[in-house]
Amino acid sequence: MVTEKELIRKAIEAMEYAYTPYSDFQVGAALLTEDGKIYQGCNIENAAYTPTVCAERTAFFKAVSQGERHFSAICIVGGKHGILSGYTAPCGVCRQVMREFCQPDVFRIILARDEEHWKEYVLSELLPEGFGPENLQSENPK
Repeated sequence: MVTEKELIRKAIEAMEYAYTPYSDFQVGAALLTEDGKIYQGCNIENAAYTPTVCAERTAFFKAVSQGERHFSAICIVGGKHGILSGYTAPCGVCRQVMREFCQPDVFRIILARDEEHWKEYVLSELLPEGFGPENLQSENPK
């Protein structure tokens, strides 16, 4: 079983690959599948800003593109100049991507300052009343 500290280490490792020439705020994420695989992601900025992608979405898209659909946790770390500082929470878009693939009351989001200090939430705490795939299902199937 993967521990919180292992997931934090993987997120810190991923942060090193961030491409942040504009904000210099590096973010790393480590996404844990239900069967124990870890997918890492970093933020990747773009001069046009809108095409920038967050570390969390990078990790999810890598995993989903490899056929993964079942996730249990994600760890997120971040800081200016690659120095961990405070807790880096996922943006709204990333929370919505998590909602697409994760059970809101089960999926854990770990925000870490370092290997010894972290906060843990479930998705429903950070995205209350979230819109998910079940909202698009017909109430009266034919």
